[in-house]
Amino acid sequence: MSKAKIFYTEDDETLAFLTQESLEEDGFTVIHCNDGNCCLPEFSKTKFDICILDVMMPNIDGFELAKSIRAIDSNIPILFLSAKTLKEDRIKALKIGADDYLVKPFSMDELVLKIEVFLRRSQKQKSVDSALIKIGIFDFDVHNYLIFSTNNKTKLTQRETALLQFFVENKNRVIKREQILIQLWGSDDYFLGRSLDVFVSRLRKVLHEDKSLSIENLHGIGFRFNEVV
Repeated sequence: MSKAKIFYTEDDETLAFLTQESLEEDGFTVIHCNDGNCCLPEFSKTKFDICILDVMMPNIDGFELAKSIRAIDSNIPILFLSAKTLKEDRIKALKIGADDYLVKPFSMDELVLKIEVFLRRSQKQKSVDSALIKIGIFDFDVHNYLIFSTNNKTKLTQRETALLQFFVENKNRVIKREQILIQLWGSDDYFLGRSLDVFVSRLRKVLHEDKSLSIENLHGIGFRFNEVV
C-alpha cells in the first residue's frame, strides 16, 4: 500500500529517475513531469499529498508552477528542490507559499524525512476537530488553514498554520527560536532560521488588523506571541 502520492517535477532525466526510483522503493507513489507545460494538467488529474518541484524547468519554471498549484490547492505541502542557492531564491519560494526549500545535491534520507514530517503534520491537522480557535478579533480554523475576521479572510500555508497554532498554544510566553525550529521542522539550521523570519513576517501582516495581537522579536532569544486581553 502506498504511503502517499507525490507530484514530482524535474527535467534532469538521471536525477529524476534516481529520485523517483528511491521514493517508490520507500513506498511512495510518484508521478513525474519533466516539462513545465505538462505539469499543471498532470497535477489536476490526481489528488496528491505533496508536491516536490524543481525550480529550473523548461517553459514554465517551478515558481510559476507553485503559484498555479496554490490557486488550485492552498493546503498541499510544496517542497522545492533546486541548485539555486541564493537567499533571494529561497525567500521567493517561501513568499509564493512553499513549505520548504532543499538545495541540490541533497540527501535522499533528508528528503524522505522532510516528506514524512509534512505527511504526519497533514494527517494530524486533518484529524483535529474543525472547531474554531478564537484569537482576538479572528477565528482561526486550523483544519482548513484559514483565519478570518469580520472584514478579511486569509488562507494560510501549512507551515504558517503550524507556526500560528504553536504561537497560540504558547501565547504570552517567551519561545526560543531553536525551540520553534526543532518542534515544527525538526532542525535549527541557518537557512530554516531565515525561513522562520519570513513566516513570522507574513503572520504579522495577517494579524495587523487587531492591535491587541503582536509577535514580539526578542533579539538573540526568539519570539513572544502577545495577546492583550
